[in-house]
Amino acid sequence: MTVGTYRYPNMDRVIYGQPFAAALASECRRKSASRVFLMAGGTLSRETDFVDQARAALGNHLAGVWTQMPAHTPRAAVVAAANAARDVDADLIVTLGGGSVTDAAKMVGMCLANDIAAPRELDRLRASISPDGNTQRPPTKPGRVRTISIPTTLSAGEFSSFAGCTDTEAPDGIPHKESYASATMIPEIVILDPAVTLPTPEWLWLSTGIRAVDHAVEDLCSTHSQPMSDGASLHALRLLSAGLRACKADPSDLDARLNCQLGAWMSMLGSQNNVPKGASHGIGHVLGGTAGVPHGFTSCVMLPHVLRFNRPVTAARQAWIAQALNYQGDAADAVAALIADLGLPGTLRAVGVRAEQLDSIAVGAMHDRWVHTNPRKIDGPAIVRELLDAAW
Repeated sequence: MTVGTYRYPNMDRVIYGQPFAAALASECRRKSASRVFLMAGGTLSRETDFVDQARAALGNHLAGVWTQMPAHTPRAAVVAAANAARDVDADLIVTLGGGSVTDAAKMVGMCLANDIAAPRELDRLRASISPDGNTQRPPTKPGRVRTISIPTTLSAGEFSSFAGCTDTEAPDGIPHKESYASATMIPEIVILDPAVTLPTPEWLWLSTGIRAVDHAVEDLCSTHSQPMSDGASLHALRLLSAGLRACKADPSDLDARLNCQLGAWMSMLGSQNNVPKGASHGIGHVLGGTAGVPHGFTSCVMLPHVLRFNRPVTAARQAWIAQALNYQGDAADAVAALIADLGLPGTLRAVGVRAEQLDSIAVGAMHDRWVHTNPRKIDGPAIVRELLDAAW
């Protein structure tokens, strides 16, 4: 007998298919927000008029704008943004951009709630993960300042109560991607407007789509999967497989882009209920934080190999995955074929990882909780190194 509990996330609504500026103005009026802190991607703010549209939508309720968040959400930039939001007494955060901006807003809300004013003070809120995978999370105060997220990529962090933040000044001199969590970190409102994604670089749009595929795949193969997320993940794969290929063929296809956004949303139902991921995500965190690989690319290079490694214990569910991807063959080949069709990189060499980094990546991966929840047990760095060698 299947036994479990499904918990609805601490979100209010997802608005899809509407122009973002009109939806944003309406939601801010509904929430009676008067001091809105807007966080936007730097390139987006320089090369499009979307920030100007957001300014116009917010009018005199706009209290501040932050456009200086680097990739992988470094601690120093997060705390600087939090201090700026604190200075204007923000009562709402709005994000316009990709995953780094989304995670940064979550961290800003946590910093505001927990009186964090300097980067090293985040030490007391980060998750501690032991070599055996045991995760300890310090208690945090719930956030008072919530977020409206308008994403421009498909990494789907706007549907999660977790955030990644990089410590670039760790004692060992190696950047470390750290995990933070709080129930109120998840954005309260998400606005999915396919038009706002048009300027997103093709490589980023398509590769974050593979990241969403990775969410769905590893949820389906999880040792603690859920029936609700199983159904959503399978439909996410259908939407993403067709939608990403359609976007590759015609980048202006707004219907295809919206289907990708809906697929990314559905790929996160497992994450919202703490369905544990596997080694593709776990190794990917280290590739991102330590080697600077964009998260979409980490999924491109690792997911097929992790699927092959896990096939002995997840064969039945991998058959579901191949079917959802409309592929006659096994799941690893189905995912690899999708990645190839999109013209995305498939090796660690192709994404800039150096051979001399592989051992430290393998060791670091054993401190990620999702390497330890991989459906086929990973006993130590040597097994991770085998996966890295396969992806080399």
